[in-house]
Formats: sequence, C-alpha cells, structure tokens
Amino acid sequence: MSLIPASTNAQYRGSNAAVAFLGLACAFTIVPGLIHSFLPDGGAGVIAHLDTGDKSELVRAVFAWEGATQMAYGAAIAMVVWRYRPLTPFFLLLMILERGLIALDGWVLLPPSSGHHPPGHFGSLAAVPLAAVFLVLSLRPRRGL
Repeated sequence: MSLIPASTNAQYRGSNAAVAFLGLACAFTIVPGLIHSFLPDGGAGVIAHLDTGDKSELVRAVFAWEGATQMAYGAAIAMVVWRYRPLTPFFLLLMILERGLIALDGWVLLPPSSGHHPPGHFGSLAAVPLAAVFLVLSLRPRRGL
C-alpha cells in the first residue's frame, strides 16, 4: 500500500483533448488559489477591484480560505491528469457543477451591487459550456481503440 496508487491511465478510453482541457483547468484553479492565498489583499482589490471597506481583514481571510481549497482541488485535478485519467469525466462534471454554481450566484442570485464582476464570474460563464463539450468527448471512446 502506498500514498499514491499505481496509475490507471491505460484504462482511459476518452479523448486526450478532454485530459488536456482538464490540465488547463488545473492551472486555472491553482494559480488563483496562490493569488488568493498569498497576495496581500488576496486579490480582492488589485484584481477583482472590490471595495472591502472596513471589512478588509474578513475579506482577506475568506479569500485565503478559498485559495486553500482551490490549491487542494487543483492538486486533485493534477493527479487525475497525470495518473488517474479514467476519472476525467467525473472531474469535468464536478467542474460544471462548481462553475455553474459560481455563475448562478454571481450573475443571478447574488450579483454584485456595484455591477462590477470579478474575473471568476466571467471565467465561469465560459468554463461551463467548454467543460460540457469536453465531458462528452471524454465519454466517447477514441477511434482505433
């Protein structure tokens, strides 16, 4: 028994483009996680242009918390891309759920009162349909297999 079991990549029959897309999603998960965790304001002001008012410490703490979860989720995505590709469809489905909820909250249920949307709101609008396309590709067997 080991911390990281043997690779299951040979069992994956879906599109390699779906795996590549998931790898890109990994980068777009870990980099914001690093920003939220280590930028002095977590990116709230310098990137998202949010007015934190007298709650800057609270906003910074919430951003750091989000950054920690993004880095952990990104590490899980990286393991799928490099060692456990049969989980690609499931992780694409998770991405659709996560980004779909972010888009729903950011644009419909809890839109910013200032009307200004942070980059993640726009990225989520693009990520949901792209992830859906790659989910379909990940479920279809490659030709010649």
